[in-house]
Amino acid sequence: MKKQISILLLTVLCVFVSYSQDTLQAVKVVSKNKGLQKSSKITANTTLVTSKELLKAACCNLAESFETNPSIDVNFSDALTGTKQIKMLGLTSPYLMIAEENIPSVRGASQAYGLSFTPGTWIESIQITKGAGSVVNGYESISGQINTELIKPIGNMPFFLNAYGSTDSRFELNTHFNAKISDKWSTALFVHGNTRTGKMDRNDDGFLDNPLAKQINVLNRYQYYDAEKGLVSFINFRYMNDKKQTGQTNFDPDTDKGKTTAWGSEIDTERLDVSSKVGYVFKDMPYQSIGFQNAFNIHNQESYFGLNQYNIKQSSFYSNLIFNSIISNTMHKFATGFNFAYDKYQEFVNVNDYSRIDNSIGAFFEYTYDNASNFSLVAGGRVDNHNRLGVFVTPRLHIRYNPWEKAVLRVSAGRGKRAANIFAENQPLFASSRTFDILDTNGKTYGLDPEIAWNYGLSFNQKFTIFGKNADAGFDFYKTDFTNQVVVDLYTAPAIPATHQVLFYNLNGKSFANSLQVDFNVEIAKHLDLRTAYKYYDIQTDYLSGRSERPLQAKHRFFANLGYETHTSDKGSLWKFDFTYNWMGQQKLPETASNPAEDQLPVYSPSYSLMNAQITRTFSSVFEVYVGGENIGNYTQEKAILGNENPFGTTFDASIVYAPIFGQMYYAGLRFKIK
Repeated sequence: MKKQISILLLTVLCVFVSYSQDTLQAVKVVSKNKGLQKSSKITANTTLVTSKELLKAACCNLAESFETNPSIDVNFSDALTGTKQIKMLGLTSPYLMIAEENIPSVRGASQAYGLSFTPGTWIESIQITKGAGSVVNGYESISGQINTELIKPIGNMPFFLNAYGSTDSRFELNTHFNAKISDKWSTALFVHGNTRTGKMDRNDDGFLDNPLAKQINVLNRYQYYDAEKGLVSFINFRYMNDKKQTGQTNFDPDTDKGKTTAWGSEIDTERLDVSSKVGYVFKDMPYQSIGFQNAFNIHNQESYFGLNQYNIKQSSFYSNLIFNSIISNTMHKFATGFNFAYDKYQEFVNVNDYSRIDNSIGAFFEYTYDNASNFSLVAGGRVDNHNRLGVFVTPRLHIRYNPWEKAVLRVSAGRGKRAANIFAENQPLFASSRTFDILDTNGKTYGLDPEIAWNYGLSFNQKFTIFGKNADAGFDFYKTDFTNQVVVDLYTAPAIPATHQVLFYNLNGKSFANSLQVDFNVEIAKHLDLRTAYKYYDIQTDYLSGRSERPLQAKHRFFANLGYETHTSDKGSLWKFDFTYNWMGQQKLPETASNPAEDQLPVYSPSYSLMNAQITRTFSSVFEVYVGGENIGNYTQEKAILGNENPFGTTFDASIVYAPIFGQMYYAGLRFKIK
């Protein structure tokens, strides 16, 4: 028993040595009772998504792990690749800091498809923080942070198997192997494979509704722990190869690539990651620790979209040194350290070479005050020197106050700065006849200036009982003001009639995103829980043609999730039922008025509803099966691809997607464990 406690303690300490003081509280204590957890003692507005929540849906990869979470909006990015993109506070994923065990992961070249490269079964938990995040994690975060914790070798089961198949011809297999090498070393091997081989065109537009795909993904983890010396470390090796083919149903890459006989696209991505994390907790001073993280990765994507060719290779190195301690007593804590980032981009758009090298070095200090009762404050700042962004300061502040029992009020403010990777982040636009025009030339990244924004947040939550059942209600409001933004303009009419373009230029005027979310959650009966949320977005930008709403963003959304579990029998068997409902209001669509009538879209899309459901039958603690359905109401976008009959013509566009393309999809799977 003592040994088990030591292992658990050191696993907690491993988290401690690489996180800010406040984030530590969100990560280290995970209850198995609830899928979504929000503590009233954490300073930042953080939601913890546990493995229990991830099992409520298919969750084949990280991009699909937010379907039952009202904080994140999930949409399809285009009509061809089947890729899902996420938004927080109405802003797309490039404005989020997405990390894996506190190391930035989805950034640069991986922005478009990177979320689909982390299999869902590898994930232990996810921390979602709204608004300005911790300065420990860097300067790029504007709308929030998402950190994924992977399953640790210590305490993991010797073997796990997950098999999955769906009616859209997608099949997956996940296997986990775990072994203890010695008293201090443990290892885990995760192997993931997925494939889609069947061609489907339900809407009869001549294009595949989902891509033909194949992925192999392997992760080998090593964990070292020495409870007596206070040492803990991780070493990770990972390789991923992902291939996608999409386009017209009759497209054959061997004969049609680079020709106008049939429109097609292939996206081949290869990725190699090596990372390490070492932590030391000072003997007799459990509040004081030092952690050192290093990560190296190569991300290589070779792709073409019709006659548009896009290749990008990113070689990156990231290093972070963090020291945690106290000032006088444990009410006053601090985290300080340095980090370094290096990115070499080899980027080619058709014949244009946009290769470059980015590097930065920064120092941070974050002070945490917590009176262990009703008030806490996290104030941090960092100074960075970037070869393209210059020398700049990033301040951030979070305040928590509990005005009365079971109530929490939070305020936050912070600044974020980033260089936009305009081609990697807007790859769906390659699947169109649009020309890419960069109007500014004086900046240091594609001729454009860095994006700078301030984010301000206010949230309140109250827990209570109603008819003897637990419930909570609350709201959060966030405002993001851009002092500069790289505007992606799909509204301004082209100077040459019958042509289409996308313009990139520095903001001249105002750009803002206001987000309001109102939640109500209640335990209707024992084991029967209801979660609801209403969201309102006011997101506007000054374009060359005037101020307008951001395209493809619903102003109004409603979310509801109903989950029920039966009592667990003596043998560990039970039933689980889960139902999720999403209603999306109308969305402003890009300009298509210059198209022929058959290829025009209305100014706004219609509103629509989506329904997902899953039933899980657990036979014992080691075996369960599940069946589910997505888009059960079978709603699909009426015209997903403009100019589909002439894909090499001037009106072709597969990037204007506001609703599902495929329609109903049903799936089944099983999970088997050896403990």
